[in-house]
Amino acid sequence: MSRLPDLETFADQHGLKILSIAQIVAYLRRYEANVTRVAEARLPTKYGEFKVFAYESPFDPGEHIALTLGEWSPDQPVLTRIHSECLTGDVFGSMRCDCGEQMELALKRLSEEGTGAFLYMRQEGRGIGLHNKIKAYSLQDGGLDTIEANNLLGFDTDMRHYGIGAKILADLGIKKIKLLTNNPKKLVGLSGSEVEVVERVQVEVPPNDENRDYLETKRVKLGHILGSCS
Repeated sequence: MSRLPDLETFADQHGLKILSIAQIVAYLRRYEANVTRVAEARLPTKYGEFKVFAYESPFDPGEHIALTLGEWSPDQPVLTRIHSECLTGDVFGSMRCDCGEQMELALKRLSEEGTGAFLYMRQEGRGIGLHNKIKAYSLQDGGLDTIEANNLLGFDTDMRHYGIGAKILADLGIKKIKLLTNNPKKLVGLSGSEVEVVERVQVEVPPNDENRDYLETKRVKLGHILGSCS
């Protein structure tokens, strides 16, 4: 029986690139990800009465949800927040980040608008997971910034993806959005999807003594548009 050629040698000889499993999964998540709506219900909140939709995807283990408020026409730009899960900030009110306050501000904006969508994506710690985020916190307590800590743990700077979020919006009948974000890279992450971003809407909250350096790192190293870090 003949032996299969060494893949790396074969690729070098023929000018081919070898993709990692992670690269293939990232491609599928962005361009081929399908989502299934598994449940929906009424969700009364202090910000108004929303509809909540639960989604799953074969390309992602996360149990993502979407909240919607009001109705819209097919071509109407819809005020939208795509929010990555942050248990420490969203639930416990951590002052190390601005996530919980951003979530609250976004929901208030939707309430004022009267229509909108809020996606809650299970991408804790810029995609590294809750336990690894706590490990990163420990490294930050030792002097590293948020990016240095993630990198030292062996992770890329930002491992989030937005293809599944775009598919959820499409399922909700949303084609155009006014995106609540301070992160221009989120617009890039949605480019080429079924959803058109027609406007970026600032969702900035005042810094505190605990998160000022964190926000400055996001501004300087990640390109977030923040004017109140100093």
